[in-house]
Amino acid sequence: MANNKDKADSAQVERAELDRDVEASAHNSVADQDAVEPVSNRTKTAYPRGFDKATEFLKQADHQVAVTHGDSRRVAKLIDWRILPILLFIYCLQSLDKNTLSYAAVFGLIADTGLEGDQYSWLGSVVYLAQLVFQPLVAYILVKFPIGKFLAVMVFAWGAILCGMTAAHNFTGLLISRLVLGIFESAVAPTFVAIVQMWYRRREQTKRNAAWYAMLGVVNIIGSLLTYGLGHINSSVLHSYQIIFLFCGALTVAWSIVTFIFMPDSPMTAKFLKADDKLIAIERLRMNQQGIGSGVWKWEHVWEAMLDLKTWLWFFIMFIISIPSGGISTFGPLIIESFGFDRFTTILFNIPFGAVQMIATLGGAWLADKIRMKAPVLLLLCLLPIAGCSILLAVGRAASDRAVLLFGYYIISVYPGISPLIYSWSGQNTGGDTKRKVTTAMLFIGSNAGNVIGPLLFRPDEKPRYTRGLTANLVLFIALAVLVALGALLIKFLNVKHAKARVALGKPEKIVDLSMVDNREIEDDDDVLNQATDNVGERGFEDLTDLKNEDFIYVY
Repeated sequence: MANNKDKADSAQVERAELDRDVEASAHNSVADQDAVEPVSNRTKTAYPRGFDKATEFLKQADHQVAVTHGDSRRVAKLIDWRILPILLFIYCLQSLDKNTLSYAAVFGLIADTGLEGDQYSWLGSVVYLAQLVFQPLVAYILVKFPIGKFLAVMVFAWGAILCGMTAAHNFTGLLISRLVLGIFESAVAPTFVAIVQMWYRRREQTKRNAAWYAMLGVVNIIGSLLTYGLGHINSSVLHSYQIIFLFCGALTVAWSIVTFIFMPDSPMTAKFLKADDKLIAIERLRMNQQGIGSGVWKWEHVWEAMLDLKTWLWFFIMFIISIPSGGISTFGPLIIESFGFDRFTTILFNIPFGAVQMIATLGGAWLADKIRMKAPVLLLLCLLPIAGCSILLAVGRAASDRAVLLFGYYIISVYPGISPLIYSWSGQNTGGDTKRKVTTAMLFIGSNAGNVIGPLLFRPDEKPRYTRGLTANLVLFIALAVLVALGALLIKFLNVKHAKARVALGKPEKIVDLSMVDNREIEDDDDVLNQATDNVGERGFEDLTDLKNEDFIYVY
């Protein structure tokens, strides 16, 4: 114990200079409501470059707050009502915009524009190819620039491009339009992951990521009905698919204006949070051990992310799940059509596919939150697509087989529930502002690479069985289950390693991860409160990476 005490004293001396510069507010300090003063009227206090911006804001506040269960729930609801509707509608629009290609194919796009061979497949892949290339730039922008304004500009740009696709009449025009569309859409999902990490406790992130990702299912329902209606419009000027492009693009441009006005850049600048609510919104996140945003790009975080085995684990998991995702999202309606249905019936039979997607996404998030583990739920979500692919490969294409084929197709559609769990699993296990953004970029590089390959495994001339694509998907879902199991073992090893580091510094071997504990449990359980020592969370806003912060607890 003497050796541990000496090491602890040494560590305290090393941090002494830092503590004089940054007076981190204690997690359980008492609120002083009379001390509130508008931040704009206070003298700015310098803080060490590279620290999280929350540090400066808390110093300027001149007082501290105690975050009770009631306060946390109230502020979380305020955040939900402001942030989530904007995210949900944007992702709904992006999903609708992506699906317009598959809807357009049913309404004659391939024949009217003279597409041949794998040209249609490339129209599906090129969007993700553009997103893949631009992910590093998106990661840098998310660290350096205001997130809310950046998101609004990207939404406006992709909506305008989609409107412009109406004028594309051949493969070249469509390919260029889809390429530029992918450039602007590349920012959306990574920005959403960053926003959820910025506003929510780790316990809350899984359901919020699942909420916006569930819009894929909503779009397959609403989009199918919308396309069914738009497809009945008779025009002597525009084809049915051009009407679909124009309508969806105009709707997206209109929503970008709403996003610019109402989407805040961070909890520190949110106008909808009044008085001490900003402080509560920040202090809620202290135990995440991840910070909110530093505004400083740190190359040491980049190198650590590149050398971290977890980064490559997330990368390959997203790469693998995105291959079947890209193929099925592009060829899904064509697969249904291959069962022997006409184009309008095909669109209607795509509706249950969306319902299953939504249920799997929200249900998977609920179960993961309930058991506080991602790995077992991810393994469960791999089983049904394996069964679905097997059915489509084994069953014939006679009229009497349609019910079985539809069943197999629908149970494949639980796969969208996997991606938001990976976003949360990665986000919850990564600390440091730059490292989080780089890791998220790696996720989406893997995702986009998979989405590029996915449509190319299918070809329109391989209907009705699409054997090559379905066989590849079957193998990939099995490989995904293996990687998830390996990921759980890696995280267990890292937790053991951090526990040993805490003991070496004279800290408790086991500490309570308050970011994954419900606030009601904290208030009602004295044992939890007693374990929550004051110094746990003291480094939460130092912008440390997870590997450098011994208090960081990894989650399964």
